[in-house]
This record gives sequence, C-alpha cells and structure tokens, in this order.
Amino acid sequence: MSKRNKLQKFAEVLSFPNVLENFDAAHPQLTAAHGVTVDLRGRWSVAFFGNTNPLTLELACGRGEYTIGLAQQDPLRNYIGIDVKGARIWKGASQALQQGITHAAFLRTRIEQIEHFFAEGEVSEIWITFPDPFLRESKSNRRLTSAAFLDRYRKFLQPGALIHLKTDEIQLYDFTLDTLAGYPGAVIRYHSADIYTGELPVKALELKTYYEKKHLEEGKTIKYIQFTI
Repeated sequence: MSKRNKLQKFAEVLSFPNVLENFDAAHPQLTAAHGVTVDLRGRWSVAFFGNTNPLTLELACGRGEYTIGLAQQDPLRNYIGIDVKGARIWKGASQALQQGITHAAFLRTRIEQIEHFFAEGEVSEIWITFPDPFLRESKSNRRLTSAAFLDRYRKFLQPGALIHLKTDEIQLYDFTLDTLAGYPGAVIRYHSADIYTGELPVKALELKTYYEKKHLEEGKTIKYIQFTI
C-alpha cells in the first residue's frame, strides 16, 4: 500500500461513526467521529450499540476480517475490533458501514491501554487471531497471551469469559499453554495444534482471514486454545 493510500484511509477513518480512537497513550480518552471526545467505559452496549447484548473483543484485529465475520455469524452480540493501525481498521470499518452491520465497531489504540476503556465485568469474550508472536524471547512480554496481558484482561472480563487464541505459530501456542499452566485461576477448556484435522469445537473457527488462507496454502497448521482466567 502506498503512503498516499495509507494517509487517505487514515483521514477517512477519522470520520467513520463506527471507529473510536485513542491518540495519546499518556491520556486514555477516546475520540469519536469528527473529533468528539467520549467516555464509554462501562456503557459500550447501551450507549454506543443501543442494546444490552454481550460484548466481544477481537485484539490485534488487523483489517477487521474476523470481527466482521463474527458479527455476521451472531447478530445478538456486539463486537469491537482493536488495533493500533488506522489504515488497517479502515477495511473492516468500511465493510461494516457498507453492509449495515451496526453491532460491530473498531477501536484504534495500543492494547497495553485496553483496561482504561472497559469496566469491570463489561466484556464477555475475547478473540486473539493471528497476533504478532514476537518470536524473540526478549519480547515475550509483548505477546498477547503473556501474564502481563492476562492481568489486563482480567480487570474487565466477566467471570468465566472465554478467551480464544488462533495462531499458526507453534512457539506462541506452546508459550500460551505454558503461561496458562502457571497462571492462577486459568483453565484450558480446549486446545489443538491442528484444528482442521477433526471437527471444529467452535463455529467461529470456520472463519479464515486473508493471512490464514496464505498460511494454509504454505502448508502451515492452525493452532487453537480456548481458556478462561
């Protein structure tokens, strides 16, 4: 993608009604379309989506393919895709607007900031789909299933809320299993190092992003862990 296209998409996304942004990590406040500052913590479903349906987050959502796919599968949940790249979010946000999907939105922020935007018990599910695995051991604390991130999620997850990890990286898969084994209160509900060898335990696993399709074409296996904390 050219620099010009990125800048165009970044400018457009600032006007989208289904995108909110945090521009300054030092000041955790959200800005909606046309620069309006909003506080939705604890009020996402009612104040933003206009319903009382449960809330699902997709972390490191990239272009939002999985967020949109999840929303298409289940109209009785609200979905928020979260990523720091505005030009990536543009695609999913545009698709949602074009298709009239009103129960999906996008939040542009660093995931390190996430606990500032959701209240205790507000979120009932998290999907982590093909995140950056940060393969260098020195960056393991940046993996989205590290103990530091699990601590953040616990602050706003409902008791028993499901967390799903879908990845093609065996190192991240093994790291996550090891982390959960030592994390107080964590329960692994299901895991597989190759989900397509048998019946899928969750319908949402049928969804395939652009990158997952490429991974499968390259002969990689797709791994999955479902757990609670």
